[in-house]
Amino acid sequence: MPHPETWWKDAVVYQIYPVSFLDSNGDGFGDLNGITSKLDYLQDLGVNVVWLSPIYKSPLADMGYDISDYRDIDPRYGTLDDWDKLLAGLHGRHMKLMMDLVVNHTSDEHAWFEQSKSAKENPKRDWYIWRPPKYDVDGNRRPPNNWKAQFQGSAWEYDETTDEYYLHLYHTKQPDLNWENPDVRQAVWELMRFWLDRGCDGFRMDVINLISKVEGLPDAPITIPEDEYQDATEFYANGPRVHEFLQEMHSKVLSQYDIITVGETPFTHSASELARYVLPANKELNMVFQFELVDLDSPRTAQRMPFIHRPWKLSEFREIVGRWQTFKRDEGFWNAVFIENHDQGRSVTRWGNDADAWRVLSAKMLAMLEVTLGGTQYVFQGQELGLRNFPRSWGIEEYKDVASQNIYHEILEQRRKRESGGTGEEDSQIDMSDIMDGLQMKARDHGRIPMQWDATGHAGFTTGTPWMRVNDDDYPHWNAALQLDDTSSVRSFWKNALRLRKEHQVLIYGDFQDLDPQNEDVFAYTRTYRGVRAVVALNFTSKDIVFNLPSGEIMPGISPLFGNYPVGNGDVQGNELKLRPYEGTVYLSTPDTAT
Repeated sequence: MPHPETWWKDAVVYQIYPVSFLDSNGDGFGDLNGITSKLDYLQDLGVNVVWLSPIYKSPLADMGYDISDYRDIDPRYGTLDDWDKLLAGLHGRHMKLMMDLVVNHTSDEHAWFEQSKSAKENPKRDWYIWRPPKYDVDGNRRPPNNWKAQFQGSAWEYDETTDEYYLHLYHTKQPDLNWENPDVRQAVWELMRFWLDRGCDGFRMDVINLISKVEGLPDAPITIPEDEYQDATEFYANGPRVHEFLQEMHSKVLSQYDIITVGETPFTHSASELARYVLPANKELNMVFQFELVDLDSPRTAQRMPFIHRPWKLSEFREIVGRWQTFKRDEGFWNAVFIENHDQGRSVTRWGNDADAWRVLSAKMLAMLEVTLGGTQYVFQGQELGLRNFPRSWGIEEYKDVASQNIYHEILEQRRKRESGGTGEEDSQIDMSDIMDGLQMKARDHGRIPMQWDATGHAGFTTGTPWMRVNDDDYPHWNAALQLDDTSSVRSFWKNALRLRKEHQVLIYGDFQDLDPQNEDVFAYTRTYRGVRAVVALNFTSKDIVFNLPSGEIMPGISPLFGNYPVGNGDVQGNELKLRPYEGTVYLSTPDTAT
């Protein structure tokens, strides 16, 4: 058997973005007590593990991924006592808690960095990556190399105190830790043990494949000649010592606890590269988030443009899914199944159809896709409701994410210079509609909007002023309260689908086979496990489709398991399967009929 069954493989993991989940005290920020008050809601849905995006002390330059104290809770979210109560509530319901581990970088307000920047002689100086300036022929100070930060601009920030630059692959307030220093690694192991010994059940590891940089930090190749700074991911993604560091982490920490681990691995689509993090023989992580699927609708250009939308084909989509579903199964590779998280637009908008006529059906169809794929199941807050992106009519001022703001204003400045010749043309005269179109589809903000609990003020998220605007056009008629007792709702469908997934392990562990790889309308595949066979057919279009099943796929004794239409479940006539718009259907055999 290629995949021994274990609790974290069977689990349904629900990601919570705490600042937007539920505010219990009226200050406009979601908090831990708000989460605790909704544990029955999560248990009823079928959740086994709650994953919290960062809740540590933070200036919130990057919404908590800039941590100033790893061993305490940010006051916006509560206290360590509140965390203990949340943990007790979860464990009392036989659920688990996964924390976010953000250790590629800290906040510049962390005590480690404050010491590091105080003097070159400080013992913590080499806990971070410092380099002296370069100077051009005119004597102007320049950064140590031409690396571009992920949030635009140089990846280096000058510090006058010591006349050196520090490296920050993301925000200027997120200096990168120097993992080459064994003292840094030891400090990370200690903070991990702090949370595990307190009762935490695992970690999602933020950008964990970036912790090792290429020796010498050379200049990146010039791929965009007009840009001052260049994409340098080849010099820090999956660096030379990353697997050594993670194997040390496994040996000294992870192997001593029965926990779940998942690594975030951006800028990497190579299956063989990602396999090294996951294969059991390597003793690193249980699984990784790979982003090839959710990057599908980004332009395929030398310059990364994650917020620009590219039309995609179902044949491209299914090729990626199929390749990962079948990858190194005999060696124990295990998938993390997701299509939403806090860094993505809503799935019904990007991969389904969020028009009123098709929103429910396409959201349910996408749920069927997720629950019938092999791997650990991840559901992002609000995905179970079929939440969609906020409207195109919202202006840039409603986008709170630093990445959205930086890309918008960088391009605005480029166009201002180009179109006005430096004369200062009014911003209102500069066409930014293409950028706003892209942000409306792809911005991270759409996953971070406050949760829609009910039809009261601010969607029941807060009694105060929310930190981010709620989707006020949507929540009065689309919220959790309306869906809880509606058996035809998206949430009720998710609840039933997750239950069926757990009851039929073929959907978790089964072998995968795509039935028609070039089909641009219907994604149909089989899952087979221990003599049981499931046949899945998903119509990704708003039209009626007749799908020709390969001979023998629908046979006597195989019967419908579930579908997303209230009446009927895939009309089969011979080898023809008639599917209505966005219809999904799953058939299941008995062991006798699967052979």
